[in-house]
Amino acid sequence: MAEARCPASCGELIQGWIAGSEKLISCPINWFSTIEVTSGDARSSRERPLMRSALKLALQSLNIPVTESQGLKISFDSTIPVAKGMASSTADIAATITATYRHFQSELSEQQLASLCARLEPSDSTVFRSLTLFDHKQGIVSAQYGQAGNLDILILESPQQLSTAAYHRIDRRFHLVRSSEKLAEAAHYLAQSIHLKQAGRIGLATTVSAIESQQILPKPHFNDLLRLVEKHDLYGLNVAHSGTVVGLLYHSARQDIEAVLHDVRNSPIAHAYTQYHQCQLISGGVR
Repeated sequence: MAEARCPASCGELIQGWIAGSEKLISCPINWFSTIEVTSGDARSSRERPLMRSALKLALQSLNIPVTESQGLKISFDSTIPVAKGMASSTADIAATITATYRHFQSELSEQQLASLCARLEPSDSTVFRSLTLFDHKQGIVSAQYGQAGNLDILILESPQQLSTAAYHRIDRRFHLVRSSEKLAEAAHYLAQSIHLKQAGRIGLATTVSAIESQQILPKPHFNDLLRLVEKHDLYGLNVAHSGTVVGLLYHSARQDIEAVLHDVRNSPIAHAYTQYHQCQLISGGVR
């Protein structure tokens, strides 16, 4: 038996056209998909889409016949919302691949894991311990920035869903390229905030990226959310650029999140975002 778990993401810290292609930096949070791979009849597995494909891909990369998958059982434990832009698929895929490797007493690097994940679908950079600027289609790392420090996130979850495949069918290249200067600015803010160990400055970067994302996948009541950030002196907001969730960035010792929640619940925002989760930004990487 082997187990692995990978964190979810509250959308992205930034995503857009950077250095010649669309790239992203995920926002890993303390919410996990845990996968267990054991010897047993595959027909008795409890699994979600792409888990079996991830297991077979891991076997191929280990030079083990794919027919061996018939004798491997998958089970999972995850409450990460699906099709909301919270990296549920990447968490499932990355944890399944890693658990399969561990089942055969093998290990793989973060870059190897990211490359394998990207072969199944565009993936998130939650597989890296450091905040990572990542070409999510090619599985290529462009830059790594280290850790962000302590930061809390109030996740506003919409009942609306959007699959990764549906997002990638949106014709968005024009808007992406047009916003490239703003995204370069956002990437600079992010790198600077980590270098200076000023976690609050991350909000500058995320808010710039979120504003640009409105041209491609608009979030309901976005201006109301910006006003909420200003009213409560929050660090900023971030969004799922290919999903429907929004994150409000704050520090529990500095901001009264109950007051923020009160305002959310008693405003039109509550009609568009019906569930709320208090999480923390954490280091990425499969455990």
